[in-house]
Amino acid sequence: MSDEHDDDAQDRRADDPQAQEPQAGGGQQEQDPQDGGAHAEDAPEEPREPAAAQPSGRQRLLAGLWPPRASRAQLTVAVLLFVLGLGLAIQVNTTSDNGGALRGARQEDLVRILTEVDNRTQRLEDEKRGLETQRSELQSSSDQAAEALKQTRQKEQQLGILAGTVTAEGPGITLTITDPHGGVAADSLLDTLQELRAAGAEAIQINDVRVVADTYFTDGADGVLIDGRPVSQPYVFKVIGNPQDLEPALNIPGGVVQTLEKEQATADVVRSQKIVVDALRPLKQPDYARSSSR
Repeated sequence: MSDEHDDDAQDRRADDPQAQEPQAGGGQQEQDPQDGGAHAEDAPEEPREPAAAQPSGRQRLLAGLWPPRASRAQLTVAVLLFVLGLGLAIQVNTTSDNGGALRGARQEDLVRILTEVDNRTQRLEDEKRGLETQRSELQSSSDQAAEALKQTRQKEQQLGILAGTVTAEGPGITLTITDPHGGVAADSLLDTLQELRAAGAEAIQINDVRVVADTYFTDGADGVLIDGRPVSQPYVFKVIGNPQDLEPALNIPGGVVQTLEKEQATADVVRSQKIVVDALRPLKQPDYARSSSR
């Protein structure tokens, strides 16, 4: 019974094709891992790209130095250094040649060379002293010329003040004579001028007339004339000099002030540290006199 049952089961499995596929499939599944492993071991490796070669230190140094990338300033410095080095080399070479020549010279030649050097040094020292002497003389002459020019200009200024051809200023007094009754004559003004000159007056102006060495006073029909020019009162004297000498000279007993008071005139004296005498006289050229200096 069991044998027949088994035979029937086998017959059914043989007749049913679907019943056999799982076995076939199962067998294939048992072999796939082994087959897959074999294929994985036998498959060729893919080719790899070779790694880039790293440059050596010398190659990097050469790449940094060449081609050269120097600026204009660096090129200039390089040229100057080259020229300096060349000059030093030439100087050293020349010195070496001279030193070698001296080392090879005889004692008599060395003595002669030393004597020539000493003589030349002495000549140069003498020439130096001579030039210094000439410079001192020129400097002294220049100073003397400048001093002479300064003195000449000062003398010219002084003569111009005395001649009345330049403006003068300095300390002094202002004397104002008021004559309402017309009693002041030319001789009274002349006496006043003489007193001021005796007291040290250096520059005087009466109204708008500059007083000089040859100034003269006259009485005219319309009043007093100074150097032929009529002047009217009040008579204003602008006097440059020492105020401490000028004012007392006018106020002495029996002097100018008292004399004017007798003539019913008044005299007012004012001191000042700056008196300006600006009335000028034309410069006269002499007709016959000439300078005797040559």
